[in-house]
Amino acid sequence: MNKLKLAYSTCPNDTFMFYGIAVGIFKPSFGFDIVLKDIEELNKLAFEGETDITKLSFFAYFKLADRYKILNSGAALGRGCGPLLIAKEEFDLKDLKNKKIAIPGENTTANLLFSIFCPECKNKKEVLFSEIENEILKGNVDAGVIIHETRFTYKLKGLKKLVDLGKFWERETGNPIPLGLIAVKREYENEGKEFDALLKKSIEYSFKHPDEAMPYIKKYAQEIDDNVINSHIQLYVNQFSIDLGEEGKKAIVDLYKKAFEAGLIKDYREDIFL
Repeated sequence: MNKLKLAYSTCPNDTFMFYGIAVGIFKPSFGFDIVLKDIEELNKLAFEGETDITKLSFFAYFKLADRYKILNSGAALGRGCGPLLIAKEEFDLKDLKNKKIAIPGENTTANLLFSIFCPECKNKKEVLFSEIENEILKGNVDAGVIIHETRFTYKLKGLKKLVDLGKFWERETGNPIPLGLIAVKREYENEGKEFDALLKKSIEYSFKHPDEAMPYIKKYAQEIDDNVINSHIQLYVNQFSIDLGEEGKKAIVDLYKKAFEAGLIKDYREDIFL
């Protein structure tokens, strides 16, 4: 077997979780090459079949469920951590359907949640997540859906929160919001199970040795302020990241069904977990 291609994002929550594997503290029995990209780039690579074990947005995964299964470890899923809809100034949300909205990628969970929140909103512009604040400030869009570190920086730039899409989902369902996951190609299910156990150990190791992991995290972070990085990790890496558990799996299945019922994805299948 050739080396598997392992892909995850440059965001602090991913580099925190994968640190132990990236530096060789935890080694699977199979060889692998690591690719680090922005989340929407990772989604696109998966659609092209380029990655074997990969970070994905849930919206992308729901479209790729025939090809991949979800690992129990490595997910970004929780409460109070959803995408935010922001703008320069507050406006009546009844006008939202007439506004131009920046999204961090067509296949991101952020876009899925926004599509559920505002099905009539069709005027969207795909923008790299780290540039959405600037697009709003320049007047190129009326509002934007932000994720990752920008949740902690938009206020510093004078921008206003219109909607917390995570809280919207939590109110609607009572579930934590699924944002991202680690998936393995179905033909590598055995390798995926081995890797799943190692990823769990890697996450637990970083929790015990956060200072050791920080240089690796800072190497890739868009925002290098320690407080922002630590806030990011605390928000997105939690018990669900170590193991989805029944609550996490239920939240994922409910979001999957909602996306299918809303006509945002074409197919639905039961066997999605490793």
